[in-house]
Amino acid sequence: MSSCMQHPPALWTPASWRHKPAAQLPDYQDPAALAEVEERLAHSLPLVFAGEIDTLRQHLAEVTAGRAFLLQGGDCAESFADFNDRTITDTFQVLLQMAVVLTFAAACPVVKVGRMAGQFAKPRSAPTETRNGVCLPSYRGDIVNNLDFSPEARRPDPRRQLRAYAQSAATLNLLRALAQGGFADLHRVQQWNLDFLRANPQGTRYRDLADRINETLAFMRACGLDAVTDPQVRQVQIYTSHEALLLGYEQALTRREPTTGAWYAGSAHLLWIGERTRQLDGAHIEFIRGIANPIGLKLGPTADPDTLLPLIDALNPDNQPGRLTLIARMGADHIETALPPLIRAVQREGRQLIWSCDPMHGNTIESTSGYKTRPFSRILDEVRHFFAIHRAEGSYPGGMHFELTGQDVTECLGGAQAITEQGLADRYHTQCDPRLNASQSLELAFLIAETLKDCRQQAATQDEYA
Repeated sequence: MSSCMQHPPALWTPASWRHKPAAQLPDYQDPAALAEVEERLAHSLPLVFAGEIDTLRQHLAEVTAGRAFLLQGGDCAESFADFNDRTITDTFQVLLQMAVVLTFAAACPVVKVGRMAGQFAKPRSAPTETRNGVCLPSYRGDIVNNLDFSPEARRPDPRRQLRAYAQSAATLNLLRALAQGGFADLHRVQQWNLDFLRANPQGTRYRDLADRINETLAFMRACGLDAVTDPQVRQVQIYTSHEALLLGYEQALTRREPTTGAWYAGSAHLLWIGERTRQLDGAHIEFIRGIANPIGLKLGPTADPDTLLPLIDALNPDNQPGRLTLIARMGADHIETALPPLIRAVQREGRQLIWSCDPMHGNTIESTSGYKTRPFSRILDEVRHFFAIHRAEGSYPGGMHFELTGQDVTECLGGAQAITEQGLADRYHTQCDPRLNASQSLELAFLIAETLKDCRQQAATQDEYA
């Protein structure tokens, strides 16, 4: 069988989701305006193309086989107000730093996927929000409405999709320029350290690693190896992803590849389905099952094998490596009981997929000062449990999924900076959920690198004696 999905599933079209029950979609008051926006998007260029998507799937097949690692991270929700080259570049730098830590320390290729260039829509726990007796629609991300608490701001406006599309295109242009234009050259590894990290313990630790990389490159040159012009040294591949939540937008940007007949979502390289929209008979599963892109599925602590296996059958019926990533978001208190039965069921059925860990969403609390936050210690605990569980079950912990930013924010408690509840107010800038800052992200990367190195060495030893 070919490495890509040659034909969509039977009875599937990009619009077949419209005949299924749909959760988490906004209530637009002007259907004619919505139809006009979707028509304009349907006649616009896709943001990503089939060849790029197929390449990502090939890389993810290497992760499935245990020969690479998936690093997925970026903003909780991109905003229109914070759209600038510095914000994008700083987040890209953090991803580069995390990837180089993992690659160098764990001797493992890293597939880099950003929550960028399209992560605008957010699911909500309730359709409305009440303040001081005033009830308004919940904020669902800048692609839908505005964060300000007023009737006009909270009214879903389909025209915002056009602005999100334009911002995504511009973000992708910058990411491609950074990845291919010399910014990501390993010879610049020391320059990736953000200014506010230079006096930080994680920044110091990163500089030491960067010095070792520079020594390695110098050794390669001394041996006559041409590391200066090798594209693997001078360039990186960065892919984009977001939650497939606003299905009309996704449908409008879906295109059919003429030579194979496969349908590709043109809004991002990888799309995932969230915990709140993974109903087997729902509209979101219906849409995502028919696209040829790699896809992800978030799994909370209530997921069980009887629910999961039919979803895997629907989303990856051909058991194709690189097609499906299961993203566990259990919480530090639940992962030890919730995850092992799922791993065992997947192994028993012989399903080829990637296990990734989202240690953010299951560890959200409200601080005494009223800020939504995430204790860094609990995030670390879930990461440690994730690796320990996979080691015990004999499966491969293939990826990590973070909400992070390159900005010097104070949104998650703890870490080497020892952010306190009182300190949250210093630089709490998120549109929605709390994000790791660069220091906390690097601290996690070093932990993951050491743990991943141990896992890979253990697997190599087992293979040697098998």
